Amino acid sequence: MVRLPLLTDYLREQAELVPVERFARKHEELEGKQRYYQDLIPLSAPKAGEQYGFQVDLDRCTACKACVTACHSQNGLDEGETWRFVGLLHGGTPEAPIQQTVTTACHHCVDPACLKGCPVNAYEKDPITGIVKHLDDQCIGCQYCTLTCPYEVPQYSAKKGIVRKCDMCSDRLAAGEAPACVQACPNEAISIQVVRRDAVLEDAQSDSFLPGAPSPGITAPTTTYKSTRAYPRNTLPADFYAVRPSHQHRPLAVMLVLTQLSAGAFCIDRVVSSFLSESVRSLLLPLHSLFALGVGLVALAASIFHLGRPLYAFRAFLGLRTSWLSREIIAFAVFAKAAVVYAAVVWREPLCRVLHCPALPSGVADALQSYLGAFVALCGGVGVFCSVMVYQATLREFWSFSRTGFKFLMTTVVLGTATTLWTTILSGALFGGDAHLVELAHIATLLSKGLMLAAGIELLSELSICLHLRDKQQNDLKRSALLLTGALQGQLWLRALLALLGGCVLPLICTALVDTGFGAGPLIAASLSLGLLLTASLVERSLFFAAVSAPRMPGGLS
Repeated sequence: MVRLPLLTDYLREQAELVPVERFARKHEELEGKQRYYQDLIPLSAPKAGEQYGFQVDLDRCTACKACVTACHSQNGLDEGETWRFVGLLHGGTPEAPIQQTVTTACHHCVDPACLKGCPVNAYEKDPITGIVKHLDDQCIGCQYCTLTCPYEVPQYSAKKGIVRKCDMCSDRLAAGEAPACVQACPNEAISIQVVRRDAVLEDAQSDSFLPGAPSPGITAPTTTYKSTRAYPRNTLPADFYAVRPSHQHRPLAVMLVLTQLSAGAFCIDRVVSSFLSESVRSLLLPLHSLFALGVGLVALAASIFHLGRPLYAFRAFLGLRTSWLSREIIAFAVFAKAAVVYAAVVWREPLCRVLHCPALPSGVADALQSYLGAFVALCGGVGVFCSVMVYQATLREFWSFSRTGFKFLMTTVVLGTATTLWTTILSGALFGGDAHLVELAHIATLLSKGLMLAAGIELLSELSICLHLRDKQQNDLKRSALLLTGALQGQLWLRALLALLGGCVLPLICTALVDTGFGAGPLIAASLSLGLLLTASLVERSLFFAAVSAPRMPGGLS
């Protein structure tokens, strides 16, 4: 005779079952598993003006992370790579606290920023389902989509050198099966719904999505979160007050600084050349143009190290219609080619002797040099403008157009002036005769004074971010200020010290020394000034990436 368990024992056993175990037992008893899973997805494909979207029932989410595990297993993700996350909201009062777990993945937005920002068209939005897919074979690993997506959905795989993301298990949906995360959830907290795109756009106008999350007005996400509970006004992500440095993107920092140095050197060259006599201009320009060109080419080479798949960098022009990154790459490519031609014209006499080719008539060569110099400066300016727009397009407050534009402009002016000061003093030390020294000394003095002014303005503008420490609200700029005065404090003070020495002290020494001649003293001071300012700019540009902060989906669960 088989003894049945007591009712109390049975209830105790049920109470001890975790959600996953209850899920397993329940579905072992179901014969029509496929029919059950199909209940979690729409019975018919979206019609015109509609698309698929995730729906999350917050009341059913228990943070078991079965969805995270299923997604990881289904897509064969690398260790540490995650396409679905579970975060935490909390708030209320000590007497009536609330805590809510939130599962989130790609929102397959109506207007996906990742798609618009990609320079190689590695994203596509299915016209029927609305699913935003990433084309792995097309990706070059520039990681720009990780910056343009306000929800930080695309994940970079260093192992594969590409970005990857959730595609809502589109192959399973096409076969009438639920996505892995939907199927794995033991409490049926996740499902797939058909949403109207115009309704999603209307809902985005209210600017309400999840507490503390990025505004839905940026990309119009199609995920809907529902709950029967009314959350208190102070409900916030568990990590809302956490501040942590972002990735520093060092190859990208080197590229930005050196392209702005090169562009600035050519632009300052056009300004200074208009005040020089023909003899002094012919003395200064060969060395100056060669150095500025060399730095520009090094900058373009450095940018390659930022790519996960550099051999496919030639695809970068494909996104020209929508991507500012494509426009930046093309602008600097044209700038580099024009700079090469300009330097060749400046060095035409020794090149003609080496290549045994006839020289251009003097009048034609001078006109060509003038027009090419202006064109190179224009291309450099366009390239710097595109660099500004690359980061403004991410809609992060720390990278706003005014803030980033002024920062990049001052870097261009400061490094361009420091470079011109160095090449002026070097040209005077190597080639200057008595007839040229007075004019070169006058130009060097003006450049030193201009450099001190520009470096001081640049440093003060960067330190002004600390004023946001007084903000009452925990906004994006206050988080950046907290980072710069906390975890990144050492780098900030190093940047300030180098800028003061290279931009104020050493140019002042140059001003005093050039009056006595172009000996070793002024040359050493100018060289140190350029080196310290270049190092300071590299530190600043690393901080530009590390200190950026923006709203994100709720975190807090490790």
